[in-house]
Amino acid sequence: MRILISNDDGYLAPGLAALVDAMASIADIVVVAPDSNRSGASNSLTLDRPLSIYQAANGFYFVNGTPSDCVHVALTGMLDFRPDLVVSGINNGQNMGDDTLYSGTVAAATEAYLFGIPAIAFSQVHHGWEHVDSAARLARDIVLRRFDALPSPYLLNVNIPNLPYEALGKWIPTRLGRRHQAEPVIRAKDPRGRDIYWIGPPGGCFDGAEGTDFHATANGHVSITPLQVDLTHKTQLELLARGLA
Repeated sequence: MRILISNDDGYLAPGLAALVDAMASIADIVVVAPDSNRSGASNSLTLDRPLSIYQAANGFYFVNGTPSDCVHVALTGMLDFRPDLVVSGINNGQNMGDDTLYSGTVAAATEAYLFGIPAIAFSQVHHGWEHVDSAARLARDIVLRRFDALPSPYLLNVNIPNLPYEALGKWIPTRLGRRHQAEPVIRAKDPRGRDIYWIGPPGGCFDGAEGTDFHATANGHVSITPLQVDLTHKTQLELLARGLA
C-alpha cells in the first residue's frame, strides 16, 4: 500500500511525526505538508503566486502553501505514482461539526477525495498532543480496516479522544454535530496604535445529541464521520423548481 500523508499544522508538527511513524510500518509513505501552521485554511488553493517544494532532512517534503496545495501539487505533478490512500493529521485539536468547513486537515483529505482517492482525516479532540502516540496507533488500526464495504473513494473524518490507547472507547459511526455562533473577535492595537482583530474562539456545542461526533468523543469513543462534497440543498432545490414552474 502507498500512502500520501499531509496535515495543516506544518511539517514539523508532533502529530504528523506520530502519524508517519505509525503508517511507515504498514505502507510506503510520502509526506507533503505545509511549511508552517495553516490551520483554518479550509480548501483554499494558492493562485496568486507560484509554489515551491522543499525537502527536510528527515525526508518530508514541505510546500509554501495550504494543505490543499500540498495534496494538489503531489497528485498532479510531483509524484510519479497514484497513492492508494491519503491520510491527513494528526491535527492538534478537534475537527467536529462546523469545524470541518474551516479545517485544513479535512481539506487535505477532501482534495484527495476530489481526485478519486480514498482519504481519512485524523484529529485529537483536545490541543496539546497528549497521548498523540495512542492516537497514531489508533489511526493505524483504522487504516488497516480498509473499509471495503464503502464505495470508493470515501472521505472519513476521525476524531480521537486524548486518552491512553487502552482507554479509548468504541469506534462510533457519527454524523456532524453543530456549534453555537463563534465568539466575538478579540480587538487589540498594533505597535502603531492601529486597531487589529483576532478571530475569536469557536462557539460551544449546539447539537451534541447521541449519534453526533460531539457526543461520541465526550463519552471517550472514537468518532468516524463519512463526509461528502455535494452541498446542494435538495429540499430547497425541489421548492425552487416548483416556484419557477
